[in-house]
Amino acid sequence: MHRWTDLDQVPPGFGPSVVTIGNFDGVHLGHRQVLTRMVADAHAAGGGAQAVAVTFDPHPRQLHRPEDAPPLITGVRDKLELLAETGLDAVLVQPYTWEFARQSPEEFVRRFLVDGLHAVTVVVGHDVRFGWQNAGDLSTMLELGTEYGFTVEVIPEVTTPDGARRWSSTWVRELLVVGDVSGAAEILGRPHRLRGVVVEGDKRGRELGFPTANLSADADGLVPDDGVYAGWLSVVRPDAGSRERLPAAISIGTNPTFAGESRRVEAYVIGRTDLDLYGDEIMLEFAERLRPTLTFDSVDDLIATMNDDVAKARVVLGI
Repeated sequence: MHRWTDLDQVPPGFGPSVVTIGNFDGVHLGHRQVLTRMVADAHAAGGGAQAVAVTFDPHPRQLHRPEDAPPLITGVRDKLELLAETGLDAVLVQPYTWEFARQSPEEFVRRFLVDGLHAVTVVVGHDVRFGWQNAGDLSTMLELGTEYGFTVEVIPEVTTPDGARRWSSTWVRELLVVGDVSGAAEILGRPHRLRGVVVEGDKRGRELGFPTANLSADADGLVPDDGVYAGWLSVVRPDAGSRERLPAAISIGTNPTFAGESRRVEAYVIGRTDLDLYGDEIMLEFAERLRPTLTFDSVDDLIATMNDDVAKARVVLGI
């Protein structure tokens, strides 16, 4: 999959293309259903059409209303990996700046979709908005399609099998902020993940017999609610063809038993005390919440509960 971070990186003569536009935060099942169908339609139509997604970094709301910007479910690198899994031919990650935002709807369509990507079909939802102050809507896109010679395919809302609710990134966030990682996984179609570098902590876990890998505070991904989770730890190595997933018990919180103040994400790889991960980039995947954060009266009580956490995690993870 081609990955571009500027329109100028699109090679001359690229296209024709079938293009869709969106933030695709989390790349949940609704996104995947639309994208895989779009890819299949583009490739089946003949004429060498390529399937392209245009997305944005940062999220537009972080520019227009930063105080109301949603926490991102996935970072850009994970989003690109997940988008690649849908079979897309290319993704343009457009820097969302004031210069870009101030384009009129027609300027955006002409510059990006027509001249840049040579779109023959543009795939949008009923609620599409684009251009300065969201002045462009579906009727605008249809009019511009007629003017510039591309068709517009309107995709219906993708809902749960019972039709009760639309798949959405908002729904995933609602579940993660209360710690329902298994519910979020049902919408994402995969475990929720965090990615970051392992940094030094207090080394208290090692003293207790549970050495942990502490995730950097600037890790990518939405951190779930405080608590203890069963999950997986993988070391990210760019030159490796695949990642070894190690079973883990993951703790999120401030360590109230020891009067901690800063919120931390730390993972104990079950059964392993020999790992040295400092400075490594790791990925944490969340399978199930085991319990909320608790304050213990003694270290012995804490260790007993941690042993119980590990036993429960083993059951959840099937090890």
